[in-house]
Amino acid sequence: MQARVRDDLPHAVRVVETEWITLSDGTRLAARLWLPESAERVPAILEYLPYRLSDGTQAGDHQQMTWFAGHGYGCARVDIRGTGNSDGIIEDEYSEQEQLDGLEVIAWLAAQPWCDGQVGMVGTSWSGFNGLQLAARTPPALGAVISIYASDDRYADDVHYRGGLVIPMDMAQWANCMLSWNALPPDPAIAGAGWRSQWRERLERTPHFVEHWLAHQRRDSYWRHGSACEHYERIRCPVMAIGGWTDGYTDAVLRLLEHLDVPRRGLIGPWGHNDPVHGVPAPAVGSLGECVRFFDRWLKGLPNGLDSEPMLTAWLQDSVPPRARYEERPGRWVAAGSWPPERAPGLRLHLAAGGTLAPEAGERDVPEMRGAQTTGLDGGAWCADGHSDDLPFDQRADDGRSLCFDSPALDAPLEMLGHAVADLTLVSDRPLALVSVRLCEVLPGGASLLVTRGQLNLTHREGHDRVVPLVPGEPVAVRVPLDAIGHRFSSGSRLRVAVSPTYWPLAWPSPEPVTLGVVTGESAISLPLYDAATAPEPPALCPPEEPPDYPMTDLVPARGARTITRELGSGRTELRFDWDLGGTKRDEVTGTEITFEADAVFEITEDDPLSARVVCTNVTAVRREADGWDGRSEARTEMTCDATSFHISAELRVLDGAEEAFVRTWSFAVPRDGG
Repeated sequence: MQARVRDDLPHAVRVVETEWITLSDGTRLAARLWLPESAERVPAILEYLPYRLSDGTQAGDHQQMTWFAGHGYGCARVDIRGTGNSDGIIEDEYSEQEQLDGLEVIAWLAAQPWCDGQVGMVGTSWSGFNGLQLAARTPPALGAVISIYASDDRYADDVHYRGGLVIPMDMAQWANCMLSWNALPPDPAIAGAGWRSQWRERLERTPHFVEHWLAHQRRDSYWRHGSACEHYERIRCPVMAIGGWTDGYTDAVLRLLEHLDVPRRGLIGPWGHNDPVHGVPAPAVGSLGECVRFFDRWLKGLPNGLDSEPMLTAWLQDSVPPRARYEERPGRWVAAGSWPPERAPGLRLHLAAGGTLAPEAGERDVPEMRGAQTTGLDGGAWCADGHSDDLPFDQRADDGRSLCFDSPALDAPLEMLGHAVADLTLVSDRPLALVSVRLCEVLPGGASLLVTRGQLNLTHREGHDRVVPLVPGEPVAVRVPLDAIGHRFSSGSRLRVAVSPTYWPLAWPSPEPVTLGVVTGESAISLPLYDAATAPEPPALCPPEEPPDYPMTDLVPARGARTITRELGSGRTELRFDWDLGGTKRDEVTGTEITFEADAVFEITEDDPLSARVVCTNVTAVRREADGWDGRSEARTEMTCDATSFHISAELRVLDGAEEAFVRTWSFAVPRDGG
């Protein structure tokens, strides 16, 4: 469904293009305001991001904030210290300084003459994180938070580690993105005559974030900082969490519903890391309308029926043939009155001898498999955007490189909602090893559809804060939670559990090839079933609507492609992602041309885990012909390993017009800590 364009919002909106918020230490943060044309004092809504409001997120900011202001809210989009046109240096993501500044911004908004003293926060990804982080600091003016595609646990659910394992696909790639974006210049039309000196200081002092991230391979105080799950009890305002099944952060939605003790609501669709109003894969949802309903209830106190609706509304996906991209994912909306649901049924299936999934444990056996380094190549992205051909493909090739356990064909559909959990007894021939577990639906024609998956660094089996090497040949019991999912297995399909000691490039390989055994008779998987007979009816969600588009013109469209190249002689495989980050666009209001390009290559050679190599390149640029403003950054980061260390080499090259203005290189090694 195409989003309906609304130019008849209840309030006319005026925009304050640049507002400076001066902090207690004299630092100025750049902000843009959207205010309803009303004599009344209204609640404020804040989004607090590093992604350059004047030439990075301006189109999305316009859509979101115009909608909120048009429904009677004063809105602010603020660049974090050291980003965009704001003063200062950004030292890392989610820093203590970022949070302290955010508290001052909330207080500043609450004190504005147009504000009634109530502030809400809304944010996607980074700003979804810091909304929860600031809520956990309990600022008195913060009355509600909406967190979209974000997490309450920085170690469990972000671009750095999953299951205690480095994520090759995201660790270096995201750090390289931030390196490139942070190297763009402030806008002289906003920052003023001193923009070049401000730019130079930023270039010289902003670090490469990957050095922080690799230095903390366990879940230590570095990751506990900024993880709202450490202190759920400190969050005292209502929270709405939105996720997508193909996004990387959806598990946090269910954790927040389970552990918070405040009014809360969860919404999960089939989407990737993209705007639910345009919903890829469809169906799209009017998330702007749903956000207004939430803020109306908890910032304005309007009795709009929200209190009587179920806690969770989720899209239960039907089975489909596996493809790298879907325009639409069939299914239906379902609901849960609480999370976890009361008296939720479950199904426990045992990994049995002969490669079967059975209701009984059966006899003990230990089938083994030596890990193939290319297992995982068809797994798609950890955090898919839905546009870059980045969804999991047919799993039959990966299944052939795994130990597989299949159920009989289903004689009736089977529906699940929540986390499947694998309880496995494993035997490794090496002290350092990992396990990857996938739950697939094998369709009647033989295609294997990835439903959900999970990984675990087996040296973290006693907790992510410690490393306990395995004793080769000694069985160990481990629990591997799989990513949450809502899925309907079709009649005639078979369930498949696939287990492997490799999963590239979503898990950095162990330093030596591993042969892993699964002990049948002692291993099982538990599925949370969805019981439609006892579940409440889902609410009618707002249709996808938005204000008229911000005027942007595509000059070079984004590509968004994924390719795999195999050298049959050498055994080397290259997976390349050309991420859909925007291409080149022109802002028709300011005349600024903006370029965002990202390319990432993941290489590995069969039988050689130390051949793992990631190379990321990013090009970002801003250019405006009217005043000659022209800045370009080119960042490249390479990540490799040996048996004992990770190795990073990186270069940042910055152009001011046609002249090279700055070059900086990094080269360092970080010891491997149990993986």
